[in-house]
Amino acid sequence: MAKRSEVILRAEVENLGHAGDVVEVAPGYARNYLLPRGLAYVATEANKHRVAHEKKRYEEKLEQLRAEAEALAGRLEGLVLEFRAMAGDEDQLYGSVSIADIADRLEALGFEIERGQVKLDQPIKSLGEFEVPLRLHPRVSQSISVRVAREEG
Repeated sequence: MAKRSEVILRAEVENLGHAGDVVEVAPGYARNYLLPRGLAYVATEANKHRVAHEKKRYEEKLEQLRAEAEALAGRLEGLVLEFRAMAGDEDQLYGSVSIADIADRLEALGFEIERGQVKLDQPIKSLGEFEVPLRLHPRVSQSISVRVAREEG
């Protein structure tokens, strides 16, 4: 059987593993592809310790981001955004309330929400109250209410 090289992945490599994984590959694959492209380290003891330390720091950062997202979710709980829009006789808006409108209103209120975090399937095109989910973190979601009322005039 051919000799295998042990490497530590620095990034996700399709069909091989994730960053921080120790994997065995063909020596030529490691030497000619993974190492020159910076996708892996040679699996020495020093590199194993370095990667373990980096992985620990990365996990701590992820935990910190999750905690911040949960705090933001708590602040958003029960929030109702109000929009006024021109509407026809059958309560259909002449325009719509979009993801951008919602994100901009949240930002104006002091919430750091990006447009990609607002999970609205399609723009709101009628009067009424709607639940709009926000994806604050891969493990943290929170819904807010969006109320669209008729603009008088």
